[in-house]
Amino acid sequence: MNDIETLQEVERRVLWLATRIVDAANRRGESDIKVGGHQASCASMVSIMTALWFGHIGGADKVAVKPHASPVYHAIKYLTGELDRSYLTTLRQRGGLQAYPSRTKDPDVSDFSTGSVGLGAVAPLFSALTRRYVDDHFGERPDARFIALVGDAELDEGNVWEAIADPATQGLGNFTMVVDLNRQSLDRVIPDIAATRLKHFFADAGWHVAEAKYGKRLQDAFAGPDGEALRDHIDAMSNEAYQSLFALDGDALRTKFLANADGAVQRLAERHDDAALKTLVTDLGGHDLSLLLDTFAECDRHPNQPSVVFAYTIKGYGLPIAGDPLNHAALLSSDQIDAVRSDMGLDESNEWDRFAPDSAPGRLCASVGSDINNPAPVPRARPAVPESARPAVTNGTVSTQEAFGRVLASLADVGGLGERIVTTAPDVSISTNLGGWINKTGVYSHVERDDHGGADRLLKWAPAPTGRHIELGISEMNLFMLLGQLGLSHDHHDEQLFPIGTVYDPFVLRGLDAFVYGLYNASRFIVTGTPSGVTLAPEGGAHQSTITASVGAELPGLHYAEPAYATEVDWLLCDAIDALARPDGESTYLRLSTRPLDQAPFAEALERYGDEVLRKLVIAGGYRLRDVAADDRPGVTIVTTGAMAPEALAAADELDSEGVAATVVHLTSPDRVYRSWRAAYAETVRSARVVRVPSQLHRLVPPAERRRPIVSVHDAASHSLAWIGSALGVPQYALGVDRFGESGTIADLHDATGISAGSIVNAALIAIGDHDLAEW
Repeated sequence: MNDIETLQEVERRVLWLATRIVDAANRRGESDIKVGGHQASCASMVSIMTALWFGHIGGADKVAVKPHASPVYHAIKYLTGELDRSYLTTLRQRGGLQAYPSRTKDPDVSDFSTGSVGLGAVAPLFSALTRRYVDDHFGERPDARFIALVGDAELDEGNVWEAIADPATQGLGNFTMVVDLNRQSLDRVIPDIAATRLKHFFADAGWHVAEAKYGKRLQDAFAGPDGEALRDHIDAMSNEAYQSLFALDGDALRTKFLANADGAVQRLAERHDDAALKTLVTDLGGHDLSLLLDTFAECDRHPNQPSVVFAYTIKGYGLPIAGDPLNHAALLSSDQIDAVRSDMGLDESNEWDRFAPDSAPGRLCASVGSDINNPAPVPRARPAVPESARPAVTNGTVSTQEAFGRVLASLADVGGLGERIVTTAPDVSISTNLGGWINKTGVYSHVERDDHGGADRLLKWAPAPTGRHIELGISEMNLFMLLGQLGLSHDHHDEQLFPIGTVYDPFVLRGLDAFVYGLYNASRFIVTGTPSGVTLAPEGGAHQSTITASVGAELPGLHYAEPAYATEVDWLLCDAIDALARPDGESTYLRLSTRPLDQAPFAEALERYGDEVLRKLVIAGGYRLRDVAADDRPGVTIVTTGAMAPEALAAADELDSEGVAATVVHLTSPDRVYRSWRAAYAETVRSARVVRVPSQLHRLVPPAERRRPIVSVHDAASHSLAWIGSALGVPQYALGVDRFGESGTIADLHDATGISAGSIVNAALIAIGDHDLAEW
């Protein structure tokens, strides 16, 4: 049984600390602009978070905190002993408390980063799905609940409804979303929050819907004389009218509240003095600790349904700015801070203190801290990952997408590794070549399902708890949200998974917000974007990607690669899987193609370099696909990546026939080659002293060839490789796709976009003919 009076003491101290944390940040005097913070948004969440941390959750539970309520979280972590006092004055300061909860940068380690509105709302839902998968495959863990604390305006985000509607998230009874229903967005009181409509949306998706609308004082009044009329009167008030009551007192409040009230409501009001009337009519369920605890417990009694709790609150509750339509970014004045401090029974000498250890609140905080503080993670599983899963492919024609499917199917049989690989796709598993993997490992379902003969078909689609592929609906946001949580399985569930997702490459951008979110959370996963580029010719412009290569190269915590040949896919995928468990590892984005390529050029390179050396070059980012000895002829270096290798080689052959020495450098990972070049000068820039670091690009282009112009060609935006000439200090023609595509043959579209072999030849001849380098 929870002691409500003790909880109320904790609640008041959390409110003060959260408010003062923001206040202190804005009084440091370190900037010409305000530091910012959200005292009103914090205040609306204090009761909810106090009830959760001090009366409901346990050590295995995971909570995503509403972004603007991060000071409330830090106040709680301070009171429970996990955060040092020195951090309380460092909000939004370098090395201090982050503006929004951050897994990777906050000293008190949030379970989820929630700065991007709407994503934190469903991250715990996908973590709950991950927990269910881990339990089914590795044995059940201790019970854990997954809770998302969200603002009502976050429900405007479409990704929330995509997640709620996906069949893969159904039946997750260990997930609860708590909606802070304060009826305000950033700048206004929302005229119609449509709470009833929202509740129907959740219920229709199979969720348990609960609410904490009216506090127990109001509920008791509703049950007494004239109570039904009181309820009808309050329910009929507009949001704006009800919100305004919190800024009023005395006769002004009474007059405002009784406007258009019938006789029954007026009689009830007459039985209360002014102070009691305000206390009664502003008694919202989202600030009633006892009601909140009962509501959270009710959700636990629905083990086969995810739950949503609509907690009615007031923005700025307990502060002088309560209910003000413009209080979102408002900061309390010095006088207001002094008044709140005094009301809390504190002064400047003890305003930052924890509770006395021998007090009831102090004992409660200590108990919660010992149970919920984040434990040290267990060591990551490091199963042996082979350098390659299949013999080298040196003949025939194979696309990189086809090679990906074959390699993945082979990895299913690698003991200790295959059982930890989990794949997922947004209804494109077959068209992205996951069929072989699925036939070997099965489709995941938490419960056995009648497959209606699926196990006997060519593609064995028989959902079961043992399956290792999670099929999602058509939502790229859900794909990246799930990948992000599968990639945190070690941190959240003590089991290492190796998640691999596939998606049509142009639609990587549909899920980009969730993609970035996963990386910001330090999640580790592999995503395969396929097919890519205008080389997917007949599909038309809607399915032809151009800027995804740049996205892959520019995102932190991500290795982007674009192989051309089958064995390159094998080596890169095995290396990517191994990186998921390495201490210095990162996520990987493979950009693949459906274009079958002749494997003979790779075979020639394999013979020239040898297996071990060529593999190291592929992993490092590239190798010389066509090597021409330096001579007296004019020369050019053609740099290519991915599916453009045939055009680069054909152009080199034609240039050779015209007396031009053309070397072809194939970048398997433009990202790693760029990083290597940047590392060559980054330390010099940082330390202001010359530090010579060899660059992979300079290894690929030896000194004898570094005065030659560059022609780069990419089935992506020309900008993606345009840095290479600068890196080598020579002229460059950057060829790429800088317009929207259309339907046609590969030859048609390569010609139309200027990336054909003929275009490469023309660019090379122009570059060689321009001897006045000053013009560059």
